[in-house]
Amino acid sequence: MGLEEHFHFPPFLEKASPALSDRALLGLPESFTPTREFRLPAEELRRLAQRPVEDLVALLESADEPLARRYHAGGLLAQFGDPRVDPLAPRMQDVPGGEVEIGLPAAALDATLAELADLNLDRQWIVKETPRHRVRLAPYRIARYPVTNLEYRAFLEDSGEPRLPDNWFLGRYPVERANHPVSGLRAEDADRYATWLAEKTGRAFRLPSEAEWEYAAAGPHNHEYPWGPRFLPDHANTAEFGLFTSTPVGLFARGASPFGCLDMAGNVEEYVADDYAPYPGGPVVTDDLVDAVGTHRVARGGSFSRFRDLARTTRRHGKFPRDIYVMGFRLAESVRR
Repeated sequence: MGLEEHFHFPPFLEKASPALSDRALLGLPESFTPTREFRLPAEELRRLAQRPVEDLVALLESADEPLARRYHAGGLLAQFGDPRVDPLAPRMQDVPGGEVEIGLPAAALDATLAELADLNLDRQWIVKETPRHRVRLAPYRIARYPVTNLEYRAFLEDSGEPRLPDNWFLGRYPVERANHPVSGLRAEDADRYATWLAEKTGRAFRLPSEAEWEYAAAGPHNHEYPWGPRFLPDHANTAEFGLFTSTPVGLFARGASPFGCLDMAGNVEEYVADDYAPYPGGPVVTDDLVDAVGTHRVARGGSFSRFRDLARTTRRHGKFPRDIYVMGFRLAESVRR
């Protein structure tokens, strides 16, 4: 499979159901199926390992470099130390305040479902996004990347927090994935991390609101995906890309949002500060997630184990109780006046 191709899935003939296995929900057979792999010749890997760390950072976030070289640059940075990742000083992007539009116009509902028809989505999942409405936001900052394993380790070591991420098998810190987003978290874990970092640094860190997250992802022109109106499988680590595992933050440089945020469409899903509630003038939606867990924290953005519908900037979802949902988060910061 070429690096710029996407993983091919047959159309889904039945809707998602708890009776289906995680592999079936991904359109995969239960037997082994080759997926995307990043390989480089041994000599090229040796040369890459001899490059200065600064070169590896530039290579990883270059949209012009082949993804295989960028991926291995990220792996080397995890081992050598990734200067982009500082537990006490996350890289933040400025977002101006003002009155912004959030959500999906009700008139666009049927066209959106038609574009995603091969995924056989529950209509109610998209109804949740309606109607488009205006929200006033104060100026704020939002993290360029989701919180990584390295950052979360610093929190655990300093705070004594007893609960470990579910994606740390047997509680082992995945040093080879230090610069991958942490996942396997509850919303309360993300809240505690933000509180810890705010107290540690004296800065007003927190989780973004739904509106803040969406505006940072979609920008002033309401992009359907962070980069524009059309889904492009090499712009985000979603199921369509066919890797089915996390990647170093910032690897998908072409997927940057209008405000310079990366990984907002893929890698891991991201908790925000709000519990689900209908938008002003919108219907109360009772879907499979509400039936399963009741009141729940909203998550935004796609992941390596979910399809392009979650990569859309208006999509509202959450943690369904099964392993295929990989939950992480990114920080926001209030701007003090």
